[in-house]
Order: sequence, then structure tokens, then C-alpha cells
Amino acid sequence: SVPNSTAEVGGDGRHFEIRVVSPVFEGKRTLEKQRMVYNALSELMAGSNAPVHAIARLETLTPS
Repeated sequence: SVPNSTAEVGGDGRHFEIRVVSPVFEGKRTLEKQRMVYNALSELMAGSNAPVHAIARLETLTPS
């Protein structure tokens, strides 16, 4: 948990749309921010029976 961060998740239960707003993204390129989110979700996406099959849309924003 990161202070002043929010995450909104939607989707159909296997394919998700995620919007994360966090100050830890300040100064980072889009690819770096997306890698941070994918790393945090890696356990949920591992294997054929993983609860998260795919992320259809990912937004990574800073509070400003």
C-alpha cells in the first residue's frame, strides 16, 4: 500500500481494466509505470488457472 495512491478495477472477471494513480509514478516513463503494475500483479497472472487472464486496458497516472 502506497500513501496517496488509488486503484480502480473493472472488467468481466478475467479481462480487466485498471486505472492506478500514485506518486511513485512521478518522473517515470509509461513503460516503467506499466511494468510496476504488472510486477505487482504477477502472482495473479501466473499459470493457466490464474484469476487474472489479461489486462485489456491499463492507465498509470500521477496525482498531478
